[in-house]
Amino acid sequence: MRGPRRWVVGLLLATLAACQTPPVQPPATAEPPVAVLPLPAPRPPRIGLALGGGAARGFAHIGVLQVLEENGIKPDFVAGTSAGSLVAALYASGKDGRELARLADGMDELMITDWSFPFRGVIRGEALARYVNQHTGGKLIEQMRVPLGIVATDLGSGQGVLFQRGDAGVAVRASSAVPAVFQPVRINGREYVDGGLVSPVPVRYARQMGAELVIAVDISSAPEGNPVGDAMRMLLQTFAIMGRSINQLELRDADIVLVPRLPGVAGSDFAARGRVIQAGREAALAALPELKAKIAAKTR
Repeated sequence: MRGPRRWVVGLLLATLAACQTPPVQPPATAEPPVAVLPLPAPRPPRIGLALGGGAARGFAHIGVLQVLEENGIKPDFVAGTSAGSLVAALYASGKDGRELARLADGMDELMITDWSFPFRGVIRGEALARYVNQHTGGKLIEQMRVPLGIVATDLGSGQGVLFQRGDAGVAVRASSAVPAVFQPVRINGREYVDGGLVSPVPVRYARQMGAELVIAVDISSAPEGNPVGDAMRMLLQTFAIMGRSINQLELRDADIVLVPRLPGVAGSDFAARGRVIQAGREAALAALPELKAKIAAKTR
């Protein structure tokens, strides 16, 4: 009986062995997955707007801003000289092109002119400062929605100064203080006059603020004939000659230069504001294809 018994036991053991689950082998070590980082979204260049001086011809800046807004082009910085500093401050405070046009329509030269006994200037400029602070909500320069720079000239050193902090109205007043017309403006113990003496269109100051692409708006007037017999016209002619020479250097560093066509429009011609705004629009529209191409080329 030993033979059959051994055979049965062997069969049972073989059956049990066949029914057992084979040991689980550890999986082969796999290479860790490679992390795929998303590509950063293309970043457009930081755009700086440099608004030049030119008194009532400064209404052209409003037309330029309207066209930029309509095409989704938003400046990251705005720098202004003289009349350009007024528009720059109003825009930086949050006013869009339509609001600026409404302000321009209601602006009277007398609103920003306060006459003084002729000593160091026939206009004090305090009315201009009040106008700016009233329509910017009293914001300091550093509180503006768009980073703002206002250019003036240090009367003592002759150096250009970029105001990026402090009272916006006072800085605009200083930037607009044409010598012998406006009184110099005292800020922190120093006197300042028109920024156009050193930077009629503040391209380099827009760069200094961080702009990677600068749109310059030149509203300066060309010298016009021989202003004999009129001291004020002679003074303005002198500024026009000087400003043209400085601009030849300043504008070289701009990516886009807009020059609104303003033949026959004097800096004192507030009545031409509608035509001047339209000239700004036309200059911006003409340059729009080139501007968009340069923005695309600098987007990375």
